[in-house]
Amino acid sequence: MSKMAGRGGSSRIVENDTPIAYVQMDGLAMMKIIKHCHEESAGNLKMAQGALLGLVVKNRLEITNCFAFPKNSDESMDEEEYQLNMMRRLRRVNVDHFHVGWYQSSDVGNFLNLSLLESQFHYQTSIDESVVVIYDTAKTARGFLTCKAYRLTPQAINMYKEGEFTPEALRNLKVGFESLFVEVPVVVKNSLLTNIMLTEIDEMVPEDEGTKFLDLGTASVLEGQLRSMMDRVDELNQEAIKFNRFQVQVIRQQQDKHRFTLKRAQENAARSAKGEPPLPEEDLSKLFRPIPVPPRLNPMIIAGQISTYSQHISQFCSQSLAKLYITQSLQQAKESANN
Repeated sequence: MSKMAGRGGSSRIVENDTPIAYVQMDGLAMMKIIKHCHEESAGNLKMAQGALLGLVVKNRLEITNCFAFPKNSDESMDEEEYQLNMMRRLRRVNVDHFHVGWYQSSDVGNFLNLSLLESQFHYQTSIDESVVVIYDTAKTARGFLTCKAYRLTPQAINMYKEGEFTPEALRNLKVGFESLFVEVPVVVKNSLLTNIMLTEIDEMVPEDEGTKFLDLGTASVLEGQLRSMMDRVDELNQEAIKFNRFQVQVIRQQQDKHRFTLKRAQENAARSAKGEPPLPEEDLSKLFRPIPVPPRLNPMIIAGQISTYSQHISQFCSQSLAKLYITQSLQQAKESANN
């Protein structure tokens, strides 16, 4: 399977018609994803992407290993052949080599776009149980480990199979930005030896070098999220202007058809009064070409991205306010003790 790309916001629906109840990810696969995503992010390169390997056990998708996709700069490499060779080599060393999905990095929830939908559609129609794992590098760097798995809903799959993205088609399929993806719970599982090692490493980390859970520097994060939301709102506004222009053109064309029909009826009435044969009827669809309907898929994706930004901003603000209240109480307690 060729390399899949995509960025852009998540959506959730109540219906969960999926053969996978949850995703169980080994600590090794999780660390490899984290390492790859942060390396790509630190190098100011494009988003990190890779393949997920594992197997399906009843209603549980186990992800036991992964590997990165080759970079776009290497044009001489065949991506599909590269992935097949990687899976063959992993099989030789007795590692799970079954393809069960793919992963990619994101920046504070910015991953939902057309490329992501197309990629997951191809994966999910080829491998029914496949998922896409989204790892958020920016949010994790702020102390919130964010790794989520998503699958396309049956409505979204039917939408792509139909290939029509007109308002009527989306309305009939009952597809909206909130019903594109369904989130699948992710559980990270480590062996007992790994847990022991992590406990020892945690004790070795000095307290002053640990995570600063009470970091109050949230202005830069909120500014970036609000700027991204403003950009998406502008894009949605442009799409709304296009659709409004289409509606005006349709109304104008209907008026032109009506005037043409009345004029032709008057001319035929005048010719009948003179004893002349009526004018031949003309096909209105040839005289007035149907105006193409602008596809509504892109506006729906943008609306989903705005919804995701709103959720992230609301969650981040709630956590920031909680930190402020905690530090306020600590400051008041310190002042009382000094007095």
